[in-house]
Amino acid sequence: MPAPTPRVLALIPPMTQLNTPYPSTAYLTGFLRSRGVDARQEDLALALVLHLFSREGLSALRDAAEVQPTAKRSAQVRHYLREFPRYAATVDPAIAFLQGRDATLAHRINTRQFLPEGGRFHSLKVYVAREDGGDPLAWAFGALGSADRARHLATLYLDDIADVLRDAVDDRFEFVRYAEKLAASQPTFEPLAQALAAAPNLVDRTLEALALEAIERHAPEVVLLSVPFPGSVYAALRIAQAVKRKHPRIVTVLGGGFVNTELRTLREPRVFDTIDYVMLDAGERPLLALLEHLQGRRSRERLVRCFLREDGKVRYVNFPEPDVPFDETGTPTWDGLPLDRYLSLLDMLNPMHRLWNDGRWNKLTVAQGCYWKKCSFCDVSLDYISRFEAASAKVMVDRIEAVVAETGETGFHFVDEAAPPKALKALAAELQARGLSISWWGNIRFEKTFTPDLCRQLAESGCIAISGGLEVASDRLLKLMKKGVSVDQVARVTRAFADAGVLVHAYLMYGFPTQTVQDTVDALENVRQLFVNGCIHSGFFHRFTCTVHSPVGRNPQDYGVSLQPLPEGPFARNDVGFSDATGVDHDRLGHALRKALYNFMHGVGLEEDVRRWFEEEFEGARVPRPTVGRRRIAAALRTETRRTG
Repeated sequence: MPAPTPRVLALIPPMTQLNTPYPSTAYLTGFLRSRGVDARQEDLALALVLHLFSREGLSALRDAAEVQPTAKRSAQVRHYLREFPRYAATVDPAIAFLQGRDATLAHRINTRQFLPEGGRFHSLKVYVAREDGGDPLAWAFGALGSADRARHLATLYLDDIADVLRDAVDDRFEFVRYAEKLAASQPTFEPLAQALAAAPNLVDRTLEALALEAIERHAPEVVLLSVPFPGSVYAALRIAQAVKRKHPRIVTVLGGGFVNTELRTLREPRVFDTIDYVMLDAGERPLLALLEHLQGRRSRERLVRCFLREDGKVRYVNFPEPDVPFDETGTPTWDGLPLDRYLSLLDMLNPMHRLWNDGRWNKLTVAQGCYWKKCSFCDVSLDYISRFEAASAKVMVDRIEAVVAETGETGFHFVDEAAPPKALKALAAELQARGLSISWWGNIRFEKTFTPDLCRQLAESGCIAISGGLEVASDRLLKLMKKGVSVDQVARVTRAFADAGVLVHAYLMYGFPTQTVQDTVDALENVRQLFVNGCIHSGFFHRFTCTVHSPVGRNPQDYGVSLQPLPEGPFARNDVGFSDATGVDHDRLGHALRKALYNFMHGVGLEEDVRRWFEEEFEGARVPRPTVGRRRIAAALRTETRRTG
């Protein structure tokens, strides 16, 4: 007779997000419960931060800082030790304020006398104070924005404490990219192995204790560790190490975005010292197969997309079995996650940019994969991009209603690679037909299907913001990367959203193959004009990275580059270096692009010649004049107006 289905505990390891749960465990927990599995979940990333950033945690941090030789203490550590009584007295109230549990504290925070202020507060000096000595942040928050102003100051306060943790305890500590370098594209497991073998520091000990407390509460037989980013791998393995040491019979499973992109050729046996199974791609079918195997209902040979260790060597087992259809994956559940304990942070004053860290958003997916799947910089060969399935509008709105009923929250972030316009139109119509009032935002392609009429309909259904890829903002390079859009088209679509009252964020890229200095200057001029013409409200420049799963990585000759040999190794394999005949120093240009964009998002320098942002980087050398006309975007918008008028 088969054994009962094992109890499952899904864990979110540090670090992911602090304002809302990362959705992977909510998806898997909801799915497993729909199949009759006793599934639980916990967010150890949030739990770790709440413990470290408490009166008790700060006392432990002080003890660790005092062990440091005086000569080695950073300015931030010295400041913390001097001001420790104030930090100890204010940390719990500040956390409660950021959780929305003590709104009246905003008044004390805004006096600038309540919270101790370290190095992170120096950033406020970039804002010009009024001649009468008034508040330099008044331009951003005005007379009534006291809550937001206080949230920004409290966020800087947490950043100060994080700097002390990094300087005095663990130089790898970050709120998002924790110990990222140990895992990201590391061909060898050795850096992680050494870190895991080292004596645990304050952060490690705290995380291990929290993990074991969760095990005691739930008594699982299977623990799922979801690692979406390189910055959560080290902590996940630390958790698995603690679990196996205390409870060796618990089955540990590793999966998530990092695994799906970087561990597809895994051959490192040491990973399996603390992890029993490593699973690829969508987790529903592999988990069902594993649970059946643990019950004795399925042989090891019939596991799905699963790495394991056998006779000291890594083996990959993939019994051919169809994935669970997207319509049948069930409704995510946040049951078990402390939704009232997440922190609404405000590290960027730009109203669109803040959405990623401010507010608790229910994360849902309109469609699995990407309907376009042609962009040459993207991992289009992998399952999370290539397998496209959209849920029906009825199913989506049923899920939305269920989530609102469970959480009491009506804000949604659709985390698609690119939500299909047809599906969004149907979703908007279904929301309106049911009279359901929600707020939502998500990622799209800036394609011409998003007409002004559709943008207005989406806004009326609750859309408050959208993000999409403009990438290099050069028609030549957009064509080369098979983006399927032009700069003029992006201008028209983004302006249509903006006119409908929707905030617009542009993902931007630099360093793409064959990109010249002239291309870069022209791209920044296009971006400047998009801001000036009210098309976009925020953006982010990231450096192009060639991956082994992208069209550039698979066919470099088509993009004018040659790949550098990948280091041999049995562990992570994703990023690949390349040689570009242009010889452009993109790192130097990237600093100028980020500086310009930061100012544009705060309304600074929008009427100035974009060459000024590159002058420091070029150290007196000539910066090429933009070949883009200064009214190029305005002309594109007028053309659309004449055509549709």
